[in-house]
Amino acid sequence: MAHKNVIELLAPAGGPEPFNAALAAGADAIYCGLGNNFNARRSAKNFDDASFGDACRRAHLAGTRVYVTVNVAVATDEIPRVLGLVRRAWLLGADAFIIQDWGLFAQIRRTWPQIETHVSTQANVHDARGVAWCRGLGADRVTLSRELSLPEIARIAEEGVELECFGHGALCFCYSGVCMMSSLAGGRSANRGLCAQPCRLPYELVDEKGELVPIPDVPTAGMAEKMRGVGGTRALCPKDYCTVDHIDEMIGAGVGSLKVEGRMKAPDYVYQVVGAYRQAIDASIAGVPLSPEEDHAVHRQLKRAFNRDFTDAYLLGESDNRMMSYERSNNRGETVGEVVASRPLEDSFERRGGGNGGRTRMRRFTRAEVTIRLAEPVGAGDLLELRPVSDPTQFLTVNVERDAAAGETITATAARPIEAGAVVRVIRSQAAMDAAARVSRADIQRKRRVDVRVVARLGEPFRVELSCADGEASASAEGFVVEAARTKAVASEDLVEHVGRMGGGPFEPASFDVQMDEGVGMSFSAVHKVRAAAVRALEETLLAPYAEREGNTASAPSDRAVAYRLGEARAAARIADPATVEREEPCACALVADADCARAAFEAGAARVYATADDLSRGEWPEGVIAWLDEVCREGDHDRLDPWVVKGLPVAVGNVSELALAAQRGAAPEVRSCIPVHNESCVVALEEAGAAGLWLSPELTLEQVCELAPRASVPVGLMVLGRERAMTSEHCVLQVTGKCVHNCEVCPQRRRRFSLKDIDGKLLPVRTDVNGRSRIWSAYPLDATPQAVELIEAGVTRLLADCTLLTPKETAFSVERIGRAIDAARAGRAPHARMQGATSGHLFSGIG
Repeated sequence: MAHKNVIELLAPAGGPEPFNAALAAGADAIYCGLGNNFNARRSAKNFDDASFGDACRRAHLAGTRVYVTVNVAVATDEIPRVLGLVRRAWLLGADAFIIQDWGLFAQIRRTWPQIETHVSTQANVHDARGVAWCRGLGADRVTLSRELSLPEIARIAEEGVELECFGHGALCFCYSGVCMMSSLAGGRSANRGLCAQPCRLPYELVDEKGELVPIPDVPTAGMAEKMRGVGGTRALCPKDYCTVDHIDEMIGAGVGSLKVEGRMKAPDYVYQVVGAYRQAIDASIAGVPLSPEEDHAVHRQLKRAFNRDFTDAYLLGESDNRMMSYERSNNRGETVGEVVASRPLEDSFERRGGGNGGRTRMRRFTRAEVTIRLAEPVGAGDLLELRPVSDPTQFLTVNVERDAAAGETITATAARPIEAGAVVRVIRSQAAMDAAARVSRADIQRKRRVDVRVVARLGEPFRVELSCADGEASASAEGFVVEAARTKAVASEDLVEHVGRMGGGPFEPASFDVQMDEGVGMSFSAVHKVRAAAVRALEETLLAPYAEREGNTASAPSDRAVAYRLGEARAAARIADPATVEREEPCACALVADADCARAAFEAGAARVYATADDLSRGEWPEGVIAWLDEVCREGDHDRLDPWVVKGLPVAVGNVSELALAAQRGAAPEVRSCIPVHNESCVVALEEAGAAGLWLSPELTLEQVCELAPRASVPVGLMVLGRERAMTSEHCVLQVTGKCVHNCEVCPQRRRRFSLKDIDGKLLPVRTDVNGRSRIWSAYPLDATPQAVELIEAGVTRLLADCTLLTPKETAFSVERIGRAIDAARAGRAPHARMQGATSGHLFSGIG
């Protein structure tokens, strides 16, 4: 774990080459995946066992820790395999594991209490109460949601749990861990490591009449501000996060680890970004601010790595349009100049064909010479992007032919002429790529500094002592007996030179302390042998704790052992055996948005009706409506959410903070599906935590639902009708209209029924709540009522209709449809066929 009052720089690695780049750039820790099955970047190259073991060895010799991501939801039958992977990674040298699934977390803590466990940002923890709950489970570190502000982080740090916070890289539009957009659109689940990033695609905002709402002109940064606003189609695309100007504040707030996003990024990105943050962090820790020239160089280095422009909005407690990249989702690089002239070159021709009587074809190429005036330096081989002011969609790319300084004018060959004034950006730095390639291929990426002590006393063994400058370990070696010089005596400078020749090894001298008698003599080859032995001894000392793991790490439990331990856990927590539990009668349930719909649901036969805390706080509601608490609970949400958690009463909780509060107050918490339950271990873990009901994940197949439902001793529910929530964002989607009044209570846009139209023409309803958070729903309604027989037989007793977007009449219809399906199941009849235009969700098409 990070040292007290010192922030850890945590770097991403999607495989061996970016790992080497991170190590060379000065990362204190590196996170990566082992294999391609159980981590949130399954499309990355990742590591096999051999390359991972080698990477760990090099990292540990350099003083860098290695964290393995197992940050996905795991199916019951996968638990033993994931545990086997965890054990292999631990024996190969992993220092900690980053985990999303609460069932997997519990199994790792139960099986190997010595293993360091970090809670992933995918677990959706964003307040002090949630972090304290994680501490109670044995978490060593919690990775907070990206949306948190500095004051929130400072409050959470008071809990005494080490905090990891994202500091740089891509921002998800949705709160991590509750995004269903990718799985609903194409079966590639973010909770399973295969997010297709649909938030980066074009969307149009349409109103209740189906008419397009234009996205207004948005100023862009740097020299591009002189461009007219270009509007855009990327309504869900945030800029990239950048906190390099806030290192002091993050350390002061109690951040233990600053995380760079990017396990899908190339080595040059990792090398540039980690190197820039290393320089900024070192300056902050030393208390010596970067000079203006150094600060400019750091920012230039970041801009010349892939970026969508930068924002620090969330850290500052903001989320307005300035944090969005509406006009593009690709790399913006750094603005370095403008086009001052462009002229066509002579047409060139290529002759093809002919010969043997064949026809001769002529192909014409149009080219242009472009003259560029530079405001920033460029290097030979850099790739430049040229975007016209009048039509930024018609951009070109050109290569730089020579190094050039700021203020110079250069020429480049383009595919066609382009207007004067076009904005020029560097979007690929050849120097950065070359530097990353060099360090990625090197045998040793970073040398560890050691303090060297040499002892040469007459009549005693020659001794070399090496101590890591960071204080982690020391080792020594002895050799020949020191004798008086027969010819020329050895000077202390000679020993500094020869002992300091550590060559291609993992260490380099930081200081020397030579203690020697006068007049001693020795063979320098013998000195080299002792130095080499000391180096080997220090290597062995540093690696010894990892080598010792084999003998004190329990075997990974088998399927049978996992089941046995779950039985023990149930007994210890006094959880009833699910096989002996008398199931409640199946019933129709409804989630509604207003009191009229609540009354309509009850009148239609709903046994349980739910509504959000915000909705319940307005209007005259019928008695018996259950609070449906948010999937987001930050420090500022407690005043409006906590009063709905009442001793003895049911409440649907959307995150672990609310679950912890409900258990503390003696309420009856039903865990919403945004805390994904994909395995029996998770069922038991949540019941141990006090869950009085479970709503299963919509990403489960029918087979998985039927397998999990009987494993719970509490009532199990599943949404079977309505539109599934795809995203929840701290940023209000409706700001894209350019009409934000900065008062959500009175915002007229909130009262309208907007939708996002995707590239296939599908409409995704979007609403913003009174707190400014937006929710986006699936393009297609779900109708799983035809599967009511199988669900009820398996033990699913609460069948939910999400009526959030419906009128009272539509709500009554939905509840009645579920009621008819339940009646049919009881009578042994087949339910009605699926409604036209509806989908069965993932019941028959599992997620990736």
